Amino acid sequence: MNRFVFVLLATFHLVSHAHGDAPATFLAAKVMAKQQIFFDQALSDQGELYCGCKWEWTGKSGGRIDPKSCGYETRAQKTRADRIEWEHIVPAWIFGHQRQCWQNGGRKNCVADDPVFRAMEADLFNLYPSVGEVNGDRSNYQYAMVTGVAQQYGACPTRVDFKRRAAEPRNDVKGLVARSTFYMYDRYGLSMSRQQQQLLMAWDEQYPVSVWEKEWNRRTAKVMGHPNPFVTGARSWSLGHKPSREGIVSAVPARAAAAPSSKAGSAGVIIGNRNSKVYHLAEGCPSYDKVAPKNQVPFRSETEAAAAGYRKAGNCH
Repeated sequence: MNRFVFVLLATFHLVSHAHGDAPATFLAAKVMAKQQIFFDQALSDQGELYCGCKWEWTGKSGGRIDPKSCGYETRAQKTRADRIEWEHIVPAWIFGHQRQCWQNGGRKNCVADDPVFRAMEADLFNLYPSVGEVNGDRSNYQYAMVTGVAQQYGACPTRVDFKRRAAEPRNDVKGLVARSTFYMYDRYGLSMSRQQQQLLMAWDEQYPVSVWEKEWNRRTAKVMGHPNPFVTGARSWSLGHKPSREGIVSAVPARAAAAPSSKAGSAGVIIGNRNSKVYHLAEGCPSYDKVAPKNQVPFRSETEAAAAGYRKAGNCH
């Protein structure tokens, strides 16, 4: 059996059963987050994640920060301070390090070989627009109560402790951050330290679900095919919580995935080339089975491929 075909079909088994119309890649997720979830939030009172800044949309998924709207002052990285970036509330480094693929080759290897990692990386319940500089400073640090650190970004209340490798977001989003984190650890069977659990449980209780968080959950659920149960109240976190692992879907059996690569399109798979940003259909595109496995990105529709910035190969007929 062609190894990549197996991975493709396993990915689609996971996506179609666990995520409905959820994006299949991080790139597609950013576009969908803008178009279907945060489309009207650039000038809202909520603002972006860490500082509450308003922004102006630019390009397919980017934005330009309005520093005056939140009193933001650049700490060190002017270019990143000026732009919106998509923050993984639970960093990819953290959930990636709990996958074998990361141990075998880091994030690039996980994107290429692990459908569960791709699902986590593209999960819209874990993505939120943020000031790029704060996103970069937060890095892969765990959340914590940061003391002894003066405000670093003007009036922005989020603080980063570089020595302790910890970050404390502004109060307005502490509950949202906690419930998003619970969701990721529960859905994908991740392991959380007792200290982190205790902190996030306190934030969850202290900062209840807001009107906007309910709306964010509603919009995101419409795309993902399921809500965040920690927002709806269907599920709660307690010490020693046993994850549901609802996002960990077994790959299809080998006998069901043994079709030759030229027939992969029968499952609706469209193959994109991550280098050329060109996609190929199973029927009518002669280069469909010629894209190197390491460069292949699967899509379920031409619409999804286009949303991710890909165009149809010129030799398709």
